[in-house]
Amino acid sequence: MQSLFSFIVQPKSGRYNNDINVGDKKLIINTTMDDHKYVNRIGIVKSIPKIGKTNIKVGDEVVVHHNIFRRFYNVRGIEKNSSSYFKEDLYFCFYDQIFLYKQNNEWKAPFDFCFVKPVVENKKQLISEHKERIRVGILKYGNSSLDALKVNEGSLVGFSPSSEYEFIIDNNRLYRMRTNDITIKYENKGDEVEYNPSWASGCGRTY
Repeated sequence: MQSLFSFIVQPKSGRYNNDINVGDKKLIINTTMDDHKYVNRIGIVKSIPKIGKTNIKVGDEVVVHHNIFRRFYNVRGIEKNSSSYFKEDLYFCFYDQIFLYKQNNEWKAPFDFCFVKPVVENKKQLISEHKERIRVGILKYGNSSLDALKVNEGSLVGFSPSSEYEFIIDNNRLYRMRTNDITIKYENKGDEVEYNPSWASGCGRTY
């Protein structure tokens, strides 16, 4: 079973993340299909495309677009699978719909995707010490194009407006963006503090 141009993926632990563990109890935090933040974005690769080159392998864990596993109501109010649905809990996924893949327990960004971790604004005049610095962050997961520009993981970077596509990866709030969204590399001063709100570090899920 192999598609010409698409990966075939299976959701890991269901299609939605509608509950979290609180101690030894489960807390239901979502009861609707409408909010994309509760759609599971983690899948397992079952097949890679016949056409095209990729480092992603069968069995890899991947972070995908939120619409892959999503369900919708059509204009008649009937619940439907997304257009990515293939069969029996399997879904087609194009190259540009996979944002991270995990090999040897390490996340890697494919193609021109990258992930940036926001940092705390350090201006002393601000009342809140936890305010996020605007359009500045630390490169968490880079790619080969950024490596060639000597913008490596751990670099302090600036990014373009409205390029922040929020994900929670391993309890860390990150922004997914593309190589061209990275506009500048700053000199690390050594006092940068990663910004991770308490709700993200304690949510116990990836989206």
